Amino acid sequence: MTKSLDNQTRIEFLRNLSVLAGGALLSTGLLSSFKKLKGSDMKLGLVTYLWAKDWDIPTIIKNCNEAGIGGVELRVEHAHGVTLDLTNAQRKEVKKQFAGSGVEIIGMGTNEQYDWPDAERLKLAIETTKQWLQLSKDIGGSGVKVKPNQFRDGIPKEKTLEQIGKALNELGDYANKMGQKIRLEVHGEGTQELPNIKTIMDYVKNDGTTVCWNCNDQDLIGGGLEYNFNLVKNRLGDITHVRELNIGNYPYQQLMDLFVRMDYQGWILLECRTDPADKVAALKEQRQVWKDMIIKAQSKL
Repeated sequence: MTKSLDNQTRIEFLRNLSVLAGGALLSTGLLSSFKKLKGSDMKLGLVTYLWAKDWDIPTIIKNCNEAGIGGVELRVEHAHGVTLDLTNAQRKEVKKQFAGSGVEIIGMGTNEQYDWPDAERLKLAIETTKQWLQLSKDIGGSGVKVKPNQFRDGIPKEKTLEQIGKALNELGDYANKMGQKIRLEVHGEGTQELPNIKTIMDYVKNDGTTVCWNCNDQDLIGGGLEYNFNLVKNRLGDITHVRELNIGNYPYQQLMDLFVRMDYQGWILLECRTDPADKVAALKEQRQVWKDMIIKAQSKL
């Protein structure tokens, strides 16, 4: 192998290392001459949004293992039954089921939001989010997904963005102390526009609250995908939500190019919207599409 080896050959080489019995057939010097390509630490996971909403925990683990899906974000109110009212013993049991299963609990996907005009309703949302953080910690997760979530009639947009941002600043501090993360989904009428997400995050003075990219059509408005991506690039957290990677007009390849270029090391979570009869087969298809996109993105480095 020479220094003139092109990227595609390097990609194929690295992808095939797994068949070489832990690298026993390669010298240490040869292995060290190949730097791990950017984007190689990204992982593919699943949100229980639709494709897994009717699966209990054993089914989630079984199906994800079969499909090669390494982690799961548990959306609330689904058949997995992981809720705030679980006892300590039940939480330990959930953690035990996932431990060593090959499927990681990434955390909880909640509907908590911080745009409420009523001060007591806002306080309740913040306190409930803290309870979700505790649940995530108890079951072995690493964070909680939340929403901004919308503008309200008669309230200046700037005031709403400030309120959301300050709530997330408080929650980020709290999450950090627990070893957890708040993941702000790019979501909501108006609030899902990336300039508004950036404004919200400008009020967050810690790294306990991060941005969960959500693949909305609004990502493309204004300056376009790369411009909007760069607005929050430095605040992106460890999860990203995507829909079916081979359906629709969203520029997923361009998005994966951006993630590879920045050497993103988080989870790409499938939050699919269709209803295939064989969801395990559909997951396998999405995994292959994603892998091909990453290889293509790496070939451009």
